[in-house]
Amino acid sequence: MAPNIPAGGIRHSQTATFMTEIPALIAAFTTMFIIIDPPGLAPVFIAVTQGMTPAQRRTIAVRACLVSMGLMMLFLTLGEAVLGFIGISMDAFRIAGGILLFLTALEMLFQKRQARREDNAAEGQAEHHDDPSVFPLALPMIVGPGAITTIILLAGQANGAAEFGAIAGVLLAVLLIVFLAFLAAPAIERALGKTGLNIVTRVLGMLLAALAIQFILDGLRGFGIGG
Repeated sequence: MAPNIPAGGIRHSQTATFMTEIPALIAAFTTMFIIIDPPGLAPVFIAVTQGMTPAQRRTIAVRACLVSMGLMMLFLTLGEAVLGFIGISMDAFRIAGGILLFLTALEMLFQKRQARREDNAAEGQAEHHDDPSVFPLALPMIVGPGAITTIILLAGQANGAAEFGAIAGVLLAVLLIVFLAFLAAPAIERALGKTGLNIVTRVLGMLLAALAIQFILDGLRGFGIGG
């Protein structure tokens, strides 16, 4: 049974396929954009590439996005199979994933997520000053637990190669925005400032909280709870 995503979130439907309607694509893109938070990655990228030339920064940005793309495609194609192998249903994973995303949203609302990102950036800068593209940029900044959870949830709601291709397109679109945010990181930081970045992060956190609750409700409905 493939769900349709109306404006209110991800809901089950017997009449519409998941990734063939514009609202579904918009919802998937919005979820991935919020959980990865490209504007919030800009100051982190500046921190881990401090002292590098513009050319070196571009190389790091390209490499980080390519590594992230490979990881995303891995979880997209194998994530649901792994869940099935260990006996976890998609409805159970929707509930668990929704709880995880809700906790991430709380961190965004109370600025704990950005503080952790800055700590990871400092650690990555100290340990991998020459190449921070894999750690801490690709993992865990771009492809963190929240992103992995969301990718597996989206994959579990898709049917057929066309819909998996649509999800892959959404992931690539978000990664393109991440890449552009890396390139424009100094300008973004100057334009928004610390206060502006905090406001953006909190707004995205509120949206993520709503999406997380919708995932939980979808999982409960799969078990026949709540209609």
